[in-house]
Amino acid sequence: MGRKDSVWSLGEGQAPEDLDKPVDTPPLSSLLIERPQGGSITVGGDISFVAKVEAQDLLRKPTIKWFKGKWMDLASKTGKHLQLKETFDRRTKIHTFEMHIIKAKDNYAGNYRCEVTYKDKFDSCSFDLEVKGLLHCLSLRRHEDAGDLDFSGLLKHREPKQDETPEVDVWEILKSARPDQYEKIAFEYGITDLRGLLKRLKKTKKEEKKSEAFAKKLDPAYQVDKGGKIRLVVDLADPTVELKWYKNGQEIRPTPKFIFEQKGTQRIMVINNCGLNDDAAYSVAAGEEKCTTELFVKELPVKITKEIEAVKTTVNERIELACEVSEEGAQVKWCKNGVEVPTGPRSRYRVKSEGLKHWLIIDDASKEDTGTFSLMASGGTSEAKVQVELKPLKIIQDLQDMTVLLGQPLKMHCEIFPGNVPGRWYRNGQKTLGLCPSLCPPVFFILIKLSSHLFSCFDRNHRLEIVNSTIHDAGDYTFVPEGYSQSLCAKVHIVDPPRVHLESLNFPDNTVTIVAGNKLRVEIPISGEPAPRVVWMKGERVSADLGPWGDAQLVILDSGHRVRAETFSDHTSLTIDIAEKEDTGNYKIVLQNEAGEAGASIKVKVVDIPDPPEVPLVTEVGGDWCSMTWEPPIYDGGSPILGYFIERKKKQSSRWMRLNFDLNKETTFEPKKMIEGVPYEVRVFAVNAIGVSKPSEPSKAFVPLAVTSEPTMLVVDDVTDTTVTMKWRPPDTIGAAGLDGYLVEYCIEGSKKVTNKELTEKTKYTITGLPPEAKILVRVRAINAAGASTPRTLQHSILVKEVIEPPKIRIPRHLKQTYTRKVGEAVNLVIPFMGKPRPKVSWLKEGQTVDPTQVTIRNTDCDSIIFIRKAERKHSGKYDMKVEVENHVDTAIVDIQIVDLPGPPQCVKIDEVWGGNVALDWTPPKDNGNAAITGYTIQKADKKTMEWYTCIEHYHRTCITITELVVGNEYYFRIYSENMVGLSEGATQTKDSALIVKEGMCELLCYIDHDFKEPPKFTQPLINTFAIAGYNATLNCSVRANPRPKVIWMKNKIAIIDDPRYRMFSNQGVCTLEIRKPSPYDGGMYSCKAINDLGDALVECKLEVKGQFWLEGTW
Repeated sequence: MGRKDSVWSLGEGQAPEDLDKPVDTPPLSSLLIERPQGGSITVGGDISFVAKVEAQDLLRKPTIKWFKGKWMDLASKTGKHLQLKETFDRRTKIHTFEMHIIKAKDNYAGNYRCEVTYKDKFDSCSFDLEVKGLLHCLSLRRHEDAGDLDFSGLLKHREPKQDETPEVDVWEILKSARPDQYEKIAFEYGITDLRGLLKRLKKTKKEEKKSEAFAKKLDPAYQVDKGGKIRLVVDLADPTVELKWYKNGQEIRPTPKFIFEQKGTQRIMVINNCGLNDDAAYSVAAGEEKCTTELFVKELPVKITKEIEAVKTTVNERIELACEVSEEGAQVKWCKNGVEVPTGPRSRYRVKSEGLKHWLIIDDASKEDTGTFSLMASGGTSEAKVQVELKPLKIIQDLQDMTVLLGQPLKMHCEIFPGNVPGRWYRNGQKTLGLCPSLCPPVFFILIKLSSHLFSCFDRNHRLEIVNSTIHDAGDYTFVPEGYSQSLCAKVHIVDPPRVHLESLNFPDNTVTIVAGNKLRVEIPISGEPAPRVVWMKGERVSADLGPWGDAQLVILDSGHRVRAETFSDHTSLTIDIAEKEDTGNYKIVLQNEAGEAGASIKVKVVDIPDPPEVPLVTEVGGDWCSMTWEPPIYDGGSPILGYFIERKKKQSSRWMRLNFDLNKETTFEPKKMIEGVPYEVRVFAVNAIGVSKPSEPSKAFVPLAVTSEPTMLVVDDVTDTTVTMKWRPPDTIGAAGLDGYLVEYCIEGSKKVTNKELTEKTKYTITGLPPEAKILVRVRAINAAGASTPRTLQHSILVKEVIEPPKIRIPRHLKQTYTRKVGEAVNLVIPFMGKPRPKVSWLKEGQTVDPTQVTIRNTDCDSIIFIRKAERKHSGKYDMKVEVENHVDTAIVDIQIVDLPGPPQCVKIDEVWGGNVALDWTPPKDNGNAAITGYTIQKADKKTMEWYTCIEHYHRTCITITELVVGNEYYFRIYSENMVGLSEGATQTKDSALIVKEGMCELLCYIDHDFKEPPKFTQPLINTFAIAGYNATLNCSVRANPRPKVIWMKNKIAIIDDPRYRMFSNQGVCTLEIRKPSPYDGGMYSCKAINDLGDALVECKLEVKGQFWLEGTW
């Protein structure tokens, strides 16, 4: 069979009956606002189909597909004859999708479909294309090219051959083929969309074959009530065919129950009085064909026609519960309190039924039969309450409560009416002790012996006797007559005097010895019934309330303390968790109950290590040794002191070192081999037979020390008429003790008296108060904690007489040229000089005496200081310094210049304007700020915005040409002057403006200036920010306004002013707040407010500062 190569032939190949069927699509939603409409054209004509989708609620472009027939996608078939186009109108927000068919051919006719999808939305539309003049065009264009849409023909470069074989319905072939043959058939007939083919085959319903024997078959199922009648009807296509009916596969014969009827072509089977056994599968066979059905028989519910009546009776009586139902032989169920009643052979309950009646019988009722009994049928339930009560009893003599000593007989007696009533004895409501049976004439007395219990019953009297009572015989006794509502109760209490059994402890002299720090637990057996009250006491004093065993102050509690007492049924215990020396003493125990009291006493002895010795005292210290002594401990722990251990450690260390391993019997010791200059501490341990005591408190820190060597290089530094100044260098060996100072001693030559005990820390010392022209001898000692070193003595004597030294001014290098300072700064000049005796210093300014109110001058022995707290320009000038010593003189000059900001330039004017250039000219400022003018800064501003921009800086001339100006703009200019201090505070602006005119224009048009003013408006708001403590954080926003607004930053609605933690920037409308190294306390609400003449605007954000531990995951 030939293959159809044209893509359009696939649409023709589909079954004709499928063209008119709707296309199976997902649920439709209204995406298409304009749907493509079908049309007709002649062969060779053009036609367009348009679909429109509204994108008002769509976030992206929807997906559109064009199909021919069921599944042929035309997106891959575009070319000369088929074009797809997409456009989007932003104003109306509508997507337009177009399909253009150019120079249509005969095989382009058929059904087309447009599908639009967007996410989970779907819309579809089908339309038809009719191509007219098929035969005529075929004859004219037989030898022409098959067309660009005939892709197979283009690939083979040959004319398509006329398919002479009759057309075949491909779908009929696919329906009857096996699934493994689908691909082969699709390839043979030119079908390329296998996925769409399989989907369509899956949806295609196979037609059912019509029956040849039955015109109408049985229904799939029938239902009838129990006892009713049902008709099963079939309609035969051939009335002559033989018909047979079957029930569960077995043929049905005519009977009064099953009646067969015939009415034209209908065959009827009637089933009378339907029962449960008629619930089955039925079938009817007509020749070779058969049809089946199922019959369901609905059983009617069994209803209760007569309810159960409530019953109230006493024990041992007969109970009958009766009920009537609506149907004989109905299945019912008897329940008690919702649980089905057992009706077996050994059950107390019997069930009986007769006709419509049903009975539940209890022959011998008991108290346990009280409850709610019910009968359950399929159509309802009947309930009734049954109450069984005990018979009344008359008590002539009740049981009496008794208290009996341990080992004594116990007798209990009661009398009831009527007599000869059997009963049971109970103790504590559980254990059955015995049974008193009823008397039978002529028996008048019954005696039963069970172990140590005697039970007797005589007419109306019942007795219980226990020969030798024990502890277990105590409790609540009850006598219960059988079948009666009352019972007789009494309490029996067995008592025994308390006793303490110390003989079982095996302690010598009842004394317990324990080492301090250990746990002591002494358990003493006791007896008594009821359990005696036990009181533990410590001490010797007697209390009258507790008899001869009482101690009113030292009663030991039974819980919650280190020393506590505990009492159990057969023993009592004394517990000391951590024994201490204060626990030593005599402990007494007192037992009391209602039968009497008893007591006993034990002794507890606590032995312990001794107390620590007293703080040791260091009496003497050497270079590497010391001598120490101490006092014995106050408490020896109950055992004699055997000796002592001594330890030492460095003060900065925590490691103690033992100095003796054999016990030291004495209370003195001499540690050795210590390091000089290192602080040490010592401590002492006391030892007895129990162990080693805790250490004593450490001694005061001491340092083994040695004196230093003698000072070196002792020389005379200065001599006056009454003083001598000595200087020296420190000792070569200072030692670990360091150096506390020096002691300078002197004596007048010929005298042995040493003078001066004053200590100095410097290596220079002046001896004052000396007689003129006397001769003295001088020596120096170094002093430290160990004492004084050997002295360093000057080898010759010193004559006390001053030597004249001419004056000499030492001008610092930076003052040899002009000293310059700005206005407002401080001036502090120090000028050293030399000369002896003390020179005389004087100052002049420009030949005049210096005004002390303007300039402060302070003179010392070796320098002179000029101080001006806040410099002014009038302080500028030359200062003359003069130093005199008797007839010797030295002079120097200091030039001071105080400078300030210059004034603005003068007479700024526009000389000439040509093209994009402007020539400016000006004169220097009148005030140069006491410093040379170093340059000028020129700025320009557009007349519309009046925002100033710098054209050039540090310009030295007084004329300039500004170039590259914008044509059509009008400019103003201003100029700042500059010296070494900075730019002038003000600027001089041109009075006139310079209009830049385009060359060749002869006439200037006047325009009304646009008003650019507008109130502040934030184009970028602040955003909430997280910051890390210790790292700078910034907040940014942008504002637009004209004129330029004033920006105010606020924290928690409080303005931020002059706070060094914050830096504020504003550039081209971008406002920035920098927070330097914020802390968690810097968090809060920050706001930025912009204000100008037209209004204001405000934006806010929240700043949260996290600690550094949040970032690093630790503190």
